[in-house]
Amino acid sequence: MQDATSILLVLCLMGSAGTCIAAQANDPNQQSAIQKQESFEIIKSIEFEGNEKFKDHVLRERLGFELGDRLDPFLAEGGRMTIAEVYRKVGYPSVKVSLDRDRLADGHLYYRIEEGPRVQIGSIEFEGNDSFGDGTLRQVIKIKEKKWLLWPYHFTEEAIDADVDRLREFYYGRGYLNYKIEAKTELSEDGEKMDVVFVIEEGPVYHVAQIVFSGNTRFTDEQLREDLESRENAVYLKAEADRDARKIEQRYREIGYVDAEVRQSVKFTPEVKENLVILTITVKEGRQFRIGRIDITGNETTKDKVIRRVLDEYDFTPGELYDAKIAPKEGNGRLEKYSQRAASADQVMIRPVTPESGDPNTKDVRVDMQEGMTGIIRPGIGFSSDNGVMAQIIYQQQNFDIADLPDSFGEWFMPWRTFRGGGQRFSVRLEPGTRYSQYSVGFADPYWRDEPITFNTLGQSWKRFRESYDEKRLKGAFGFEERVDEQWRRSIGFRAENVGVSDLDFDAPQEIRDVHGNNQLYGVRFGVGFSGVDDIYDPGQGRNVNVSYEQVTGDDAFGVLEGGYTHYFTLHEDVLGRKTVLAGRVQAGTILGEAPPFERFYGGGTSRYGIRGFEYRGVSTRGLQTNVPNPVRKDPIGSDWIFLAGAEVTIPLVGENFGLLLFTDSGTIDTGSYRLSIGTGLEIKVPQVFGNTPIRFEIATPLLKDEEDETQIFSFSGGGMF
Repeated sequence: MQDATSILLVLCLMGSAGTCIAAQANDPNQQSAIQKQESFEIIKSIEFEGNEKFKDHVLRERLGFELGDRLDPFLAEGGRMTIAEVYRKVGYPSVKVSLDRDRLADGHLYYRIEEGPRVQIGSIEFEGNDSFGDGTLRQVIKIKEKKWLLWPYHFTEEAIDADVDRLREFYYGRGYLNYKIEAKTELSEDGEKMDVVFVIEEGPVYHVAQIVFSGNTRFTDEQLREDLESRENAVYLKAEADRDARKIEQRYREIGYVDAEVRQSVKFTPEVKENLVILTITVKEGRQFRIGRIDITGNETTKDKVIRRVLDEYDFTPGELYDAKIAPKEGNGRLEKYSQRAASADQVMIRPVTPESGDPNTKDVRVDMQEGMTGIIRPGIGFSSDNGVMAQIIYQQQNFDIADLPDSFGEWFMPWRTFRGGGQRFSVRLEPGTRYSQYSVGFADPYWRDEPITFNTLGQSWKRFRESYDEKRLKGAFGFEERVDEQWRRSIGFRAENVGVSDLDFDAPQEIRDVHGNNQLYGVRFGVGFSGVDDIYDPGQGRNVNVSYEQVTGDDAFGVLEGGYTHYFTLHEDVLGRKTVLAGRVQAGTILGEAPPFERFYGGGTSRYGIRGFEYRGVSTRGLQTNVPNPVRKDPIGSDWIFLAGAEVTIPLVGENFGLLLFTDSGTIDTGSYRLSIGTGLEIKVPQVFGNTPIRFEIATPLLKDEEDETQIFSFSGGGMF
């Protein structure tokens, strides 16, 4: 009534006679007087009275107009309602805002605000929830009761309505299709708390009487039933049926049905008392297309072949069926992500377009690229729980081209203008540190000779202060990995290394003393791997398997056999497509023969054989002290074999770059008992800066440990994928 009367007053102000009398207004501030509206009045001032929660400048920003704008009574009244809405959205349900009508005629906007109390959520109760406990439903809703030192949740009508919708979606998704849910609220006597009761009529659980397909001509009903999760006579689960529809849609799209759409719906059977529904999966197939011409635009520096090699590897080439599963017309497909990573671009979009030839069975492809900053010269300071503090001078070029030579002598000293655009990787790292110092030059070509073969080479020198000695290595290595198809990999690598062991402690174990000085190593490694995941960079489903063997000769001769298995499960996918993923891991390694201590296995930390909650190299066989009267096993000398097992859940927090980690790590070596830890952490992904490896901050607590182990609660790493 208040807002309706205000609008009536505004209409009167704008009348041709210029005056109007409004009677029977509820608010005395809105009782009209004879007012005069000038033809081109402007806003001369905007003032507020009674606003304690928000400063004047904050409210002015919300109004949508400012000083000097033409005075519009409609906008002025809209501003009053906007201010009231701003307050209601942060928990002031009884706020009152009025506009001084006398000043309005002279171009002055004067808003009087009676904020009232800010209302908190009091108690939250549920009635009629026979199938699900209060604790379960409290996890569904967003409003919360105040607990201990936590911030209170303030009442808004929008929040209550949103939670009612969440409860409705929860029940509907579990087969309760005839529910009734509403919220009742009651304000406390002091006006500061709002008690909320969700009244629920669950109704019966509905089962699927029949699954019916409609619109499918390419596949028979029997073929489409093969991968369905939904079953006749089972409870109707909306999420399950939605997944079935997506699977069928992907099945069509991967064989060229670019415009295929699949939807699921239910309708009640005539036998109402039996609580049955008919699940209908409706298919709009569209036409099947092959790929015509592929045009790449926006790549001023990057060569076309950087993108085309990725498309070729996934058979996305002219003449092939248009695989709209990996390159959907809506965008955000795997092929876009892989192309973006290959070129280190800010964005890559792959879209089907109608061919100029007019061929009704063909779609041309347009690849639009927005190039990014690929070269970085980064001085700074780095740190990690394993390596300590390091000064850094790093040059990285994520889109390197070894064939792009400088055109002049001066360009040799401007690498950011040359050696770019080929999709290769090049880096120079100078990192002196407190515990670990390294200097390296690395080069990698993911498509060696334009084939799906990765060639990489590394020259490296590093020094680390170990527990009872100093270790210095000079290393040269190169290797090849061939991607046989989308899943299988085979690799071979070579290394030559000089390992220097010096500055031994007076009580260093005999195993360390035996390798004092320089040690020459030469190794050749053979590997085979299988990658059956849905996304090679952010897997949510599938498994990775790898096995390798390295034969080492030189001053010592031994073999190293290693293997690992990781399985990924998507536990939940939100409306934005962000996935909560569970990853389970098993990893093991063993030495064949007699290996020196610096080539054996060490557990703990965040390294390859990390067990979070334990120090780097904190899980190891210990060597007996020398040169002391009562020697004990003190310093690590490595283990001949190691076994690790663990699980980790990654929950998206903000966008696609921040995730919450929940994990458990465990393992054992050739000495001591079984180790186990649990923990949590934060994962940050910035591929444009840090490449394909995330930054992680983690806290872990050991539950099982050996008395000789060294523990560590907090860890930080720039490590690889779990």
